[in-house]
Amino acid sequence: MNTYDIVVVGGGMVGAATAIGFAKQGMKVAVVDGLSPKPFEASQPMDIRVSAISQASVDLLNELGAWDAIESMRVCSYSRLETWEHPECRTRFDAESLELPRLGYIVENRLIQLGLWAEFSAYDNLELLCPEKLDTIEFGEINIVKLQSGARLSAKWVVGADGANSAVRQQAGIGITAWDYRQHCMLINVATELPQQDITWQQFTSSGPRSFLPLPSLMVSEKLQGQGSLVWYDSPSRIRQLSNMGKEQLRSEIKSHFPPELGDIKVLQSGSFPLTRRHAQQYSKNNCILVGDSAHTINPLAGQGVNLGFKDVSALLEASQEKGGLSDLVARRYQARRRGDNLLMQGGMDFFYKTFSNDIGPLKFVRNAALKVAEQSGPIKDKVLKYALGL
Repeated sequence: MNTYDIVVVGGGMVGAATAIGFAKQGMKVAVVDGLSPKPFEASQPMDIRVSAISQASVDLLNELGAWDAIESMRVCSYSRLETWEHPECRTRFDAESLELPRLGYIVENRLIQLGLWAEFSAYDNLELLCPEKLDTIEFGEINIVKLQSGARLSAKWVVGADGANSAVRQQAGIGITAWDYRQHCMLINVATELPQQDITWQQFTSSGPRSFLPLPSLMVSEKLQGQGSLVWYDSPSRIRQLSNMGKEQLRSEIKSHFPPELGDIKVLQSGSFPLTRRHAQQYSKNNCILVGDSAHTINPLAGQGVNLGFKDVSALLEASQEKGGLSDLVARRYQARRRGDNLLMQGGMDFFYKTFSNDIGPLKFVRNAALKVAEQSGPIKDKVLKYALGL
């Protein structure tokens, strides 16, 4: 049986970052994951799953040595953000007002994972076990992690970074508060006629938001063509209907239901998933610590999911560094630093979601007036944006 200081279950973006951070602190770490990310080739089409990476997340990825590799593959920076319901009542944010070169980057999740995994080989004290899956955890002063292959690992601490349906969370006996938003989300990668690679925007409608995220431009017949990721929130039945359409029919629906800012498009690929909110009732138990989606999932309204996960990682590593390694005290400090912030962000996204997802006349007037006032709020608006960017 191999012995480690920490076993990280889940080698996705947040789990991989956690593992590297602890390895940098000199701990012996094992990462357990069931599937390796597909290697990158420049000719590959863009993945459906992308994230809006804040500057705080980029700073963490830089500290872990992964950002240069990620940036060398493909990323799309953006410097402007707009949100509105009525076209005349918009709230605009831009990097220039914060004296920043950009607001963030849109990056494929797989490429972030690849950049982090490339750093694993730099640490003799970090071992990747893949393909492997968690079977059971025997809890004690030293936890015994049994894998489905039959391998057994011993470690003082187990980090659950295994996603929204975390097996670590369930086996540790940590409950969750959860509810279904009764909406699904459709992601659609498109080629765009209009160049708009420096802006992300979102329009609220009574059936759910419509969003645009810029993607790296595509070379077509020796000319650069814009690409974007469209996000369409709607009822489960409507999203199922859209998912069953051919590309031309879906293109027609997009042109009818998205704002004219989008311009003409060509559908490249699409996928969908249900929206569910979850929050762990505690972040640690039985020498298990939860990070990222294992601890909390959020409405993807503002693309904050992975950024919150990376903030978890930063807080956990910082607390561990302060106290010379993981301990019950570190676990408590980590929860104290992150639980309130995660709940605040979840609540804020839910507030926007519920406020704008209806057709009540007086409420429509109030919320559009609020967006108009927000546009003129100057320093307050900048503070809100800084908080969202983790600055």
